[in-house]
Amino acid sequence: MSASRRSGATDELGPGGSEPEREGPAGSDLLAALLDGMDAALCAFDADGVVTHWNREAERILGWTAEEAVGRAGFAGWAVRSADAEEVEARLMSAMDAPGRQVNEFALLTKDGRRVLVRTQSAAVRGPDREPAGVYCAFSEVHAQIDLERSIALSEALLEDAGWGVVLVDADLRPAVVNAYAARALGAGRTSVLGRPLGELLSQGVEELESALTHVLAEGAPPAPAELWVTVRTPEGERRRCWRSGFVRLSSPLAEEPVPLGVGWLFQDVTEARQGEQEASLLRFRTQQLHRAARAAAECENPAEAVAVHLDFALAGFADHAVIDRVAEGGAETDRVRLVRIAETPSGAPGPCRLDGRAGLPVLYADGHPALQCVERAGTVRAGAGSLKGDAAREWASARQWPQGTVHALCTVLRSRGRTLGAVTFLRTSHRTAFERADAMYAEDVAAHIATALDLAALLPEEG
Repeated sequence: MSASRRSGATDELGPGGSEPEREGPAGSDLLAALLDGMDAALCAFDADGVVTHWNREAERILGWTAEEAVGRAGFAGWAVRSADAEEVEARLMSAMDAPGRQVNEFALLTKDGRRVLVRTQSAAVRGPDREPAGVYCAFSEVHAQIDLERSIALSEALLEDAGWGVVLVDADLRPAVVNAYAARALGAGRTSVLGRPLGELLSQGVEELESALTHVLAEGAPPAPAELWVTVRTPEGERRRCWRSGFVRLSSPLAEEPVPLGVGWLFQDVTEARQGEQEASLLRFRTQQLHRAARAAAECENPAEAVAVHLDFALAGFADHAVIDRVAEGGAETDRVRLVRIAETPSGAPGPCRLDGRAGLPVLYADGHPALQCVERAGTVRAGAGSLKGDAAREWASARQWPQGTVHALCTVLRSRGRTLGAVTFLRTSHRTAFERADAMYAEDVAAHIATALDLAALLPEEG
């Protein structure tokens, strides 16, 4: 038996003549096939409240087949409790006299006796004379509707109000949907980033991000979040950021086989927290280095060796090279400061700091050299090659008599007992960042230890 009651079809032709009844497409069979193919649970009642249609989804939800449902008068005694039958029937059939659709919620009974809360939408069915001829009703389990509403609400909240970035990346690794947080993090508008390669948005870290996205597309989500350091291109310039990222693979729910739609990328900016942790860790390390240097220097019989010990310990994780220049004899009384090299680290190969300066020959520093400025000002001076690259950067370092590859310098004055003894210069190559304020503070601490050792070594002549 079909999902609806069957009825014949008769054609009347012309006055006084008729053809015998012939079989054509059964309208009720076609309607039943259409109703059975729909995802919604559907049923219909005639004007007397008798069930005329019942599709497969209604059978799935309640367990009653079309053969058991069609032809029954209302839901009383089988699909609804007797105590509720009158109210349910009244609310359903009231749609015949009401405009538009009526929405109701009530409990129905399954074939095995369970109660199921459903949400119904019912409306009148009009006959050829436009008079009410019955009611059709579409219904679904309330929890399924609530799940759908929650999914939609969650999607909207993630894309509007979430306190972390949400980016839906398509199979070509291009942003397809971006929420407000992510747009701000990427330094662009929500629509301007759509469809653009990630390499146009990030100048560094794009390879790691694309590798992670490709892995998720192929293998699925990783077991834990990952922290990615990236450099974002913005109208104000480049910004170095750390994003704690999670990934989920998106597949089409409508396909029989999983079809990848892209990757859901969720991230939160944790740059400040990570930088704070790094600074605290760096401060602990540098404090430990100063303590180790002081202990090692205390074991040196020759105070001059203590100078080299302090410099060797200071370089670890701080700089690539260092030089120490002392004020030449009589240099403090002349108009032009002259400096003599007394110690330096090897520039060609790793090794301990070498002591020198026995000849007492001044270093040929040009006017305005950072080391000379440092001594004259009795303070700290920072210098850098800036945007110079290649040969220009090498010439910049050579002109200042620093090892090849130097692009950043930090000169700190050496003072002890109110006297300016010279300067210590720390040098970094291109693979390190420029010296910052925290680096200058550490250099001043190192310089204080070196100046004390220089004083003990009596490398400066006694003042008359």
